Amino acid sequence: MKIALLGFGLETKSAYHFLRKKYPDATFDIYDQSAESKLAAPQQSEVFLGVNDFSQVEADVLVRTPAVNPKDLPFGANITSVSRLFFENSPAKIIGVTGSKGKGTTASFIAEILRAAGIKTHLVGNIGLPALDILSEVQPEDIVVYELSSFQLWDMEKSPSIAVITNIEPDHLDVHDDFDDYVQAKMNIFAHQTADDFAIYNGQNKEILSRINQLKTETPAKFIAFPSSECAHISGDQFAWNGQELFNLNILKLPGAHNQSNALAAINATFPILNAKFDNLEDIKRAWTEGLAKFEGLPHRLKFVAEKGGVKFYDDSIATTPGSAIAAINAFSAPKILILGGSDKGADLSELVEKIAKSSASEVKNVVLIGGEADNLQNKLAEVGFRRFINLGKGAVMPEIVETAYDLAVAGDIVILSPAHASFDMFKSYSDRGDRFVRAVKGIGR
Repeated sequence: MKIALLGFGLETKSAYHFLRKKYPDATFDIYDQSAESKLAAPQQSEVFLGVNDFSQVEADVLVRTPAVNPKDLPFGANITSVSRLFFENSPAKIIGVTGSKGKGTTASFIAEILRAAGIKTHLVGNIGLPALDILSEVQPEDIVVYELSSFQLWDMEKSPSIAVITNIEPDHLDVHDDFDDYVQAKMNIFAHQTADDFAIYNGQNKEILSRINQLKTETPAKFIAFPSSECAHISGDQFAWNGQELFNLNILKLPGAHNQSNALAAINATFPILNAKFDNLEDIKRAWTEGLAKFEGLPHRLKFVAEKGGVKFYDDSIATTPGSAIAAINAFSAPKILILGGSDKGADLSELVEKIAKSSASEVKNVVLIGGEADNLQNKLAEVGFRRFINLGKGAVMPEIVETAYDLAVAGDIVILSPAHASFDMFKSYSDRGDRFVRAVKGIGR
């Protein structure tokens, strides 16, 4: 048997170890678009670098890395991925979570709730560990919480027992054919569910709502919207379930209405499992309370960094979409200095520009523009009459960016790195961008 690994990153490296054990006599070929390999290739494998066309690759099995579009692969080939292999081999129930933003936080909320209920839970996928790395540890009575990107969902032929979509907005349009292709990939999380499964979706997201009615005619799963007065919703300052108040919103350690929405999704997603384990709402409520209260946030997701001279700094480097930056702006009432910009992902910036333009100085006090899209953002803001910005462009280093933002702030203000763009024009990744921001903030005043 010949197996081709298309794009050799952490996921396909994980697939290699899984398939090598399953097929010890197989030969492996590695194809990667990069001119230099990021990871050391396994022994007894042939490596082809700088490959931009995968359509002529011949093998018994093709394992694609998430960002490789299935449409770019040979027609009729036997194609798989880490996600597909895991879904085909997992002995445990899977809760899958996707969305343009909030999927990592929602998946983490779900995992903490289940752990608070005494259920062994594995958190895998886009959030960290490649799923196949822990497959041997998974037992039938466990639960797997799987964060799934549109790239992982592109060609899935199985769906999670409980599937969650937090929201959909334009993203990754530099990789997907168009917005419809992106949405279809996201909605594929529901496509193969059965009558025993649950489809949890954001009932306030227009892109989801435009497709959900058609999907309900095609998929027999139980569809549950959030918020909903019949399930999880917010009543005043309380989380509530079916009209019954549960606990105060302030148990969440994460700011913003978007994180309250993520918590509603997690409450809905865990209810079928908790309801099967416990025979009363009080025990379920305890698991919800403990799980939601325990989670303190993921790195680079609107994470508090430090307070310097009365100015609070927040790292939201993972905010690579305009909607994420809007959510960050809405998360705080204090005046904000927003660090915005990076490389283009094909997103529509009009809503974000309008949000900034309509903001008073007591809401968005100033904007520091960075990266390859800084000039484009400057032009768009100037066109709508917004002048409270400084354009540092692509050449600025992070200490300069942070010092510029700090100089614009006074005690009581908030500085947020929420770029609404990808990082690759200036940094290795969003996490590298966030790490450099944290170091620069902690270096203020030394």
